[in-house]
Amino acid sequence: MDDRLQELINQVDHLIEALVAEEERRAAAMGRVAENHRRGAVNLVHYAELRGHDIRKMQNELSAIGATRLTTTEPAVLARLQAARNVLSAYAGEELKYRGAEVSDAFALADDILEEHATTLFGESSEETHSRIMVTLPTEAAHDLELVRGFADAGMELARINCAHDGPEVWERMIAHVHTAAREIGREIKVAMDLAGPKVRTGEIAPGPAVGRARVTRTNTGQVITPAKLWLTPDDLSPDQTPPVPADLPGRPALALRVDPEWLEKLTPESEITLHDTRDAKRRFTVSRVGDGGVLAEGQRNAYISNSTLLEHDWEKTRVSGVPATEQRLRLFAGDRLILTDDQAPAEPAPGRTAKISCTLPEAVGAIEVGQPVLFDDGSIAARAYCRHTTPEGHTEVGLEITRARPEGTNLAAYKGINLPQTDLPLPSLTGEDIEAFRFVAAHGDIANVSFIRNAEDVAFVLATLERIAEESEDPERVRNLGIVLKIETIPAYENLCGVLLEGMRHPNLGVMIARGDLAVELGFERMAEVPRLIAQMAEAAHVPTVMATQVLENMAKSGLPSRAEITDAGYALRSEAVMLNKGPHITDAIRILHRLSTKLGRSQRKNRQLLRRIGSWVPDGNE
Repeated sequence: MDDRLQELINQVDHLIEALVAEEERRAAAMGRVAENHRRGAVNLVHYAELRGHDIRKMQNELSAIGATRLTTTEPAVLARLQAARNVLSAYAGEELKYRGAEVSDAFALADDILEEHATTLFGESSEETHSRIMVTLPTEAAHDLELVRGFADAGMELARINCAHDGPEVWERMIAHVHTAAREIGREIKVAMDLAGPKVRTGEIAPGPAVGRARVTRTNTGQVITPAKLWLTPDDLSPDQTPPVPADLPGRPALALRVDPEWLEKLTPESEITLHDTRDAKRRFTVSRVGDGGVLAEGQRNAYISNSTLLEHDWEKTRVSGVPATEQRLRLFAGDRLILTDDQAPAEPAPGRTAKISCTLPEAVGAIEVGQPVLFDDGSIAARAYCRHTTPEGHTEVGLEITRARPEGTNLAAYKGINLPQTDLPLPSLTGEDIEAFRFVAAHGDIANVSFIRNAEDVAFVLATLERIAEESEDPERVRNLGIVLKIETIPAYENLCGVLLEGMRHPNLGVMIARGDLAVELGFERMAEVPRLIAQMAEAAHVPTVMATQVLENMAKSGLPSRAEITDAGYALRSEAVMLNKGPHITDAIRILHRLSTKLGRSQRKNRQLLRRIGSWVPDGNE
């Protein structure tokens, strides 16, 4: 026998032996999974062991002799290796080592199991595609049935509600509208609800001075296109009675001001109002509209107005009120220093002084160690901890050096997200608010999307909480059959993925969501080309359905026109069993486009495998 062929046989045999040994080692963990996940658990363990070996050289040599390159082993790892071994046996003139349906039917059986799990979790898919479209509902969906009908008609197959917003009454109305739309179109639309998990955010920043701006818009040559506008209303009305700024005004919004009602009543169209703004610049406004409970005045210059500004008309003056305080931000540059503290006192920006800002979860500050990265506002600002100490008052402070910001500086506002990718946070995966929302989901929804998963212990806590809710429920079986989707959005969740999946597979109705937004922040953009794919591959090996989430057709949903790149990205996302679309004014159009793409690609791809349908475009006079 050729030495090269014998070496290949030895390598494949060694890999098969390693998989079997790992299966034996993990027997206890696999024994705890639900019955419908038994085959998936074994295959997951095999796949995790396979990915612990570097088999690139062996793949090339297998390809060179016409055998499988092992590039799509995920559905049935051991069977694919056994099939490769049989090919090598045939080349060597030996009797086939592995026979029977376990090798020949393993891929088809794995596909059937995954599709069955996806159907149980997400509902039936279209006959032409295996991927479902999940649509995030805006608050308006609680009040506008036609909006939800439009989503359903366009192709929505799953409705997503984010429990970080609104509340139970609004959620109930959203769900009722989804069920109504589903009945009308004659198919099921399941409801998935996100549990936010603990959110690490920047704390309060003290408000700035109460100064408002009435602003013109200009051409590039400085000509005024639309005037600056003041919306004047009586100051004897309560805030909820005060007429809102008219919605039909072109250009920048009008600055809303409250004034003395007797002074206001004397204004008529063409009345002239003068003032000296906060820069002591004299400005002139002319009344253009009286009605709708207020007076609209327009001017050709910008004006900065505070609650001490006096307005004058026909030699009579009134002092304005109702100007809100400005929102302050910290302006940070690369090389700056910033103090993160567990002291909840509002930040006080001051030029020339190192900025200090609190964290809404004090435990997070105490967990940060020197040298660890700290990311703010979806990673737009990056920093690294260089020191930490305790103040005389007992507060923990962490000194940060800014390592990334825009060249012109980046603003950091209050209540922006903080990511701590290398910090072990001593926090549960569910807050008290999450558990209350979890009870609602168990009673009214179909799927709970669970955030802040880091390891198997977090998953165990989620499942234990679900069981407690079931024991309290009037319908415990409904609760126990609730779909659970684990959001993979942190570095620990990615690194512990095999253990996270094995623990989650104790629950029969399981899926994972690949939350690309948070992953990109924590991992860095350079790794986003491979990590979502690796997560999807391991989930496929476990026969667990996936949701591809974050920024799918986002430009389309927001502007009405998709970019070329995001169409390609959407095609990749449709390899998952579900694809999540976020909110936007053009979301219905985005649903339609994704549905068309899904229908088209559903005939030519299955996960990472290309199905060779007939391409009519390549056949003379052919039609696709």
